[in-house]
Amino acid sequence: MKTTIVTLCVLVLSALSIAQSPTLNPVPNTIFVGADGKFETAPDTALIQFNISAQADNAKDAYDQAAKQAEATRQVLRANGIDPKSAEIGFFSVNPQYDWKNPKHRVIGYQVTTSVSLKLKDFSKIGPVTQQLADASVSESQSLSYTLDSIDEAKGKAVADAYRRARASAQSLAVASGRTLGELSYASVDTFENIRVMAPLAGRGRPMAMAAQGPAPTEEFSPQNVTVTAHVNAMFVLK
Repeated sequence: MKTTIVTLCVLVLSALSIAQSPTLNPVPNTIFVGADGKFETAPDTALIQFNISAQADNAKDAYDQAAKQAEATRQVLRANGIDPKSAEIGFFSVNPQYDWKNPKHRVIGYQVTTSVSLKLKDFSKIGPVTQQLADASVSESQSLSYTLDSIDEAKGKAVADAYRRARASAQSLAVASGRTLGELSYASVDTFENIRVMAPLAGRGRPMAMAAQGPAPTEEFSPQNVTVTAHVNAMFVLK
């Protein structure tokens, strides 16, 4: 009896995915499919980022000014029931400032800069913290973004959704070809998290009176959902 070898390959692409299928040699009696899946959920963490920066004629005075701003930051955090240790420093630098108009490039001052990031689980503290940091003239600017701490769980759900779609496509092709879909023989996975644009917040020295003029810019709005996407390539045996 003549045996008919059926090799079916399907690649299901979505605009959400930038993953490329791996190069595989055709395998008899298999179906190779690819599909995208996603999982969307509300963020559980707010990330506030800002720089503490001070400039003075000499390095010691610049450092002392930066230290005062750091202490003001700690006071703001304590006033809102936040442990200052929860704030993280990304970098610390002391840079000389030069007079570039002078042929000898004479040093005319020093700038001390450090980056600070703060994660908040209680979103109700975002407004008071950012406002008080601005009122204390701690930072030139602030940025706010939302993220997800339990990202691994979200990735797992996105992968499960992608695999479900891939298997459904494979099942449809198997039925159309008069075959039965068998076990999974190969799979590859890629996951992606949506890029969240940093939203600039209060600038340095904003008057306190502004807070009384109306609600905060983010009040009553919902944080942007976090979307995790996955691309699954899967090969199934045909029976």
